[in-house]
Amino acid sequence: MGQRINNEDSIYYWCWKNDIPVYCPAFTDGAIGDVMFFDTFRERGFIVDLVQDIRGVNEVAIRAKKTGMIILGGGVMKHHICNANMMRDGADYSVFINTGTEYDGSDAGARPDEAVSWGKIKIDAQAVKVWTEATLVFPILLGETFVRNFDKAKRV
Repeated sequence: MGQRINNEDSIYYWCWKNDIPVYCPAFTDGAIGDVMFFDTFRERGFIVDLVQDIRGVNEVAIRAKKTGMIILGGGVMKHHICNANMMRDGADYSVFINTGTEYDGSDAGARPDEAVSWGKIKIDAQAVKVWTEATLVFPILLGETFVRNFDKAKRV
């Protein structure tokens, strides 16, 4: 998709240029799903294999020496990323950032200890849930962790 978009303002373009896979188990949700439906009338035999995305996500987790999850929000992607880590006996690190609460039974509201009980996060993992609006806090988190130490990490 990034090659076809051919626009440097697109994240998909840069993923294509740098051979970074993009997984989307909910690919058929929303407008893209609608377009795919309409394309089936023009292109008989048009098929999108969603199972390959799930295999890709799971295989990356299974083959990794260590994994960490930074999950903004909840829903389908949180579920698949956590499940992929369950396939490898749990993530080593986990940060959930969302406004979901436990009482409504949503996946977004589930705390890290719930994921530990399923084997999605290791028992001895460093895991935290931050109850806040993700687009407010995530840039601060990046700035205070990765960006602040970027020059120091290059010297090591």
